[in-house]
Amino acid sequence: MQNLLSPVRGYFIKKLLLIKTMVDILFWFILVSIFIFGLIVGSFLNCLVWRSYAGESAMHGRSYCPKCRNQLAWFDLVPVFSFLALAGRCRYCKKPISWQYPAVELACGLLFCAAAFAFAPMVFAGYFSIFPILELLAYRLVLAALIAIFAADLRWYIIPDGALIAGLAGASVLRGLQLWESGLVFHQFDAGIIIGPLLAAIFAAGFFLAIFLLSRGKWMGFGDVKFAVLMGFLLGIPEVLVALFLANFFGAIMGLGLIAAGKKKMSSLIPFGPFLVAGTLAALFFFRRIIDWYFSIGV
Repeated sequence: MQNLLSPVRGYFIKKLLLIKTMVDILFWFILVSIFIFGLIVGSFLNCLVWRSYAGESAMHGRSYCPKCRNQLAWFDLVPVFSFLALAGRCRYCKKPISWQYPAVELACGLLFCAAAFAFAPMVFAGYFSIFPILELLAYRLVLAALIAIFAADLRWYIIPDGALIAGLAGASVLRGLQLWESGLVFHQFDAGIIIGPLLAAIFAAGFFLAIFLLSRGKWMGFGDVKFAVLMGFLLGIPEVLVALFLANFFGAIMGLGLIAAGKKKMSSLIPFGPFLVAGTLAALFFFRRIIDWYFSIGV
């Protein structure tokens, strides 16, 4: 009897291994596709951030080197790989290309993958539902906006209104989808899905506005006040409190480090937007782990 069952067992084992192999292939195909899409979006963000700073439209005209103004061919614009192939220098004028370009592209690719893992893990299993897919698209819009804000404020001390509007649009779509989903699943729309984030936005923006007014713009720019609206509406309460604490903590540590290294003075301006973005991302992806760690140390 054992001998008769052996071929059957072997057949099913081969089938299971085949299914596992196909699932693994699907997983990597989806992951690589998301990463490549993120790289492409990151490349567009670089163009958007630069042209926003230069007062130009990102939707018109060919890409060009900002130093020699030569138009770039398609093979000069392949995310990350063109930068590596050109050894970080313009093909025409040989001047250095900013590390911002590959950094933004990689950040966008990695964050898009992280969002799929964190907010729509069923995508990797090949199970598709309309709400997680649409919510993931909204998260991608928000993440792209955060990356653009990080890059623009770090380099030029500006927070583009276009990026803020895009981020708020993504957060609004996300909250709308969550409200719609709650109505379909529980047959009752949960107003807290909208009211909670609105209160968080008012609190965060009010807190920063008070600092802005008290300091007359010396301690904080008005762009940070506007960013707080996006921050609060995206995260809600209590997540926004964690994000604000982490942003201030990261900013204080970096500021003291730069002063100690002699690169900044107490009177020097340090862009706060990148720290707000870092705090927002930390709260967005790791809020539960941060809270669990906080209580585990007995504070």
